[in-house]
Amino acid sequence: MRIDAAGLTAYVRDIFVREGCSEAEASRIGQFLVAANLTGHDSHGVIRVPRYVAWLRAGELVADQTPAVLVDGGAFALVDARYGFGQTAGPFATDLGIAKAQEHGVSVVALRHAGHLGRIGEWAERAAAAGLVSVHFVNVAGSLLVAPFGSVDRRFSTNPIAAAFPVPGRDPIVLDFATSAVAEGKVLVASQGGKPLPADVLIEPDGRLSADPATLFGPLDGPERDNQKGAGAIRAFGEHKGSGLSLMCELLAGALTGSGTAGPGQRRVCNGMLSLYMTPKAFGSDDAIAAEARSYLDFFASAQPAPGGAVLLPGEPERRMKAERLAEGVPLPAPVWETLLAAGRPHGLDGQAYCA
Repeated sequence: MRIDAAGLTAYVRDIFVREGCSEAEASRIGQFLVAANLTGHDSHGVIRVPRYVAWLRAGELVADQTPAVLVDGGAFALVDARYGFGQTAGPFATDLGIAKAQEHGVSVVALRHAGHLGRIGEWAERAAAAGLVSVHFVNVAGSLLVAPFGSVDRRFSTNPIAAAFPVPGRDPIVLDFATSAVAEGKVLVASQGGKPLPADVLIEPDGRLSADPATLFGPLDGPERDNQKGAGAIRAFGEHKGSGLSLMCELLAGALTGSGTAGPGQRRVCNGMLSLYMTPKAFGSDDAIAAEARSYLDFFASAQPAPGGAVLLPGEPERRMKAERLAEGVPLPAPVWETLLAAGRPHGLDGQAYCA
């Protein structure tokens, strides 16, 4: 089924208003979750609503936290989200990094103790819209989902990396990927009737490769999913390369920021993010940089496609998907839609009425 994006955004907003968030914060949650669905990143979209509600009720997330700037060192800042929603902490930290880079040419912002930050490409795109290059490293403290290369044991989470490069007169180049073979949310989507997983992205304790979401979640009885009930793990992408990148995310976004790493021991789940922001003019002529970038992108895109393939620039698939889904609605598997309807019922909200 396909759901109107505007109605879906309003419905998610009202769920979180009823759960105790201010209307401003609830609006951000709805906006950014639906934006992830619009770009095709359903793993970071409204499928997250029931988890957010559960975390909020359990005190793992705290409504309406104002992020605290613990250290302001000119071109550097250390920000504590205080376990508030990532949809509040993400734009706060990004806008701070943008402002500092515009003043100093470059900036570094370390964000600790944030709730789920959603699609990290969102923050890279936000910087690019302001004309800045940015790079973002993210980890998930307290979340063990992914096995390092050569192992079957969980040692880190899906740990995304994002980067964006603005190109005057063109769409920005936006790279955004998990360092795991698939995001945990994609396993969640597949477990609830969405797109099946690629072959061999999961691994069982005996080393057998799998594409069965039960490897991560355990028995798929009912709508509830707990990634700690499965005996297996997600694999790192690209063998040793993805595994190494994920390790660096733990060190840069977890240890360096003070947000905490994935383990060992029981830890409160939160995101850490280390972000670098750069103004092109700090490196030379804006016109010369833009001309070199456009020339190279044309050269890149002119590569002969392999049979059945296509040469796409990072960010192109998301823009195409957004145009399609704005026009046709956001596709949601029936089990996902039912979990959203269930989240609204205790508050007397009828999701069908919002999205008819």
